[in-house]
Amino acid sequence: MPDISFEGITYDCAADETVLDSLTRHGVLLPSGCRSGSCHACKVKAIKGKPPVASQAGLREPLKEQNYFLACMCKPDEALEIALADASDKYSATVIEKSWLNDTVVRIRLTRPEGFNYRAGQFINLLRTSDQLARSYSLASIEGDDFLEVHIKRVPEGRMSNWLCDELQQDQEISFFGPSGSCFYVQGKAEQPLLLAGTGTGLAPLYGIARDAIRAGHTGPIQLFHASHGAEGLYYSSELEQLAAAHAQLTCTACVLQGDIPEGALSGAVDAAVVNRLGDLAGYRVFLCGDAPVVELMQRSFFFAGASMQDIYADAFSFTPAG
Repeated sequence: MPDISFEGITYDCAADETVLDSLTRHGVLLPSGCRSGSCHACKVKAIKGKPPVASQAGLREPLKEQNYFLACMCKPDEALEIALADASDKYSATVIEKSWLNDTVVRIRLTRPEGFNYRAGQFINLLRTSDQLARSYSLASIEGDDFLEVHIKRVPEGRMSNWLCDELQQDQEISFFGPSGSCFYVQGKAEQPLLLAGTGTGLAPLYGIARDAIRAGHTGPIQLFHASHGAEGLYYSSELEQLAAAHAQLTCTACVLQGDIPEGALSGAVDAAVVNRLGDLAGYRVFLCGDAPVVELMQRSFFFAGASMQDIYADAFSFTPAG
């Protein structure tokens, strides 16, 4: 059973377990996207030890020679000490706005560094320089904005989320690296129906994707569903209403699992609510964001409802005490 060392702490890696799964099991979040070796969001570097050849598939030769590998594809044969990719994509930004969207979610807007380009729906990794703690947060902003926007959910005992919520102040500088992730809108098939569904702060990338699709001239229907366990977890209701009112192709629907149901919202599990509302999903391009178990459930449900797996893009979040 090989050990994985990261940020000065050593973790066990079970047999037939990937580095990404091992660290997630221990409450450590690495940047990740597709979890299938395609997006390269989970690229890390082996400081000690040699990663298996299979974990370097798709990487350029210079990266392979420097022991970079994909954590989602790496089932280590020996102990590894790893570090986040030391790339030239590190930036500094200043907090220009910080506001609470509900009792547990804060919006942080940052200056957009010169030369930083991204696709709406991708994520960046915010860095606390005091201890090099890094965590991934999806962007709600789009390329046309002159700021970067992230939505931070407070995680109980979360080292990073509580620091961002309580200690990071307006006008303070913060570093980040990125962008990463493959859950974003690509132009083409402008008439294709789009389904955007997510839970909690999964709304952040979906809000960006919806705005980006509209900006790109998408003419097909765009169905956006924002789900929460209870009504208190919903946010951005007025922003979604205004966006839908301004663009006829966009429909925004809230979904609440239990408790009081706001006017116009759906009740019950989000996957069932979506299928009951839309029916056959054949031909839809699907974007899913939010809590990992719900995202996985939606992937299965929407596939069985007719959506092609090739047209399903997902960005699953994992919230742990190490968040």
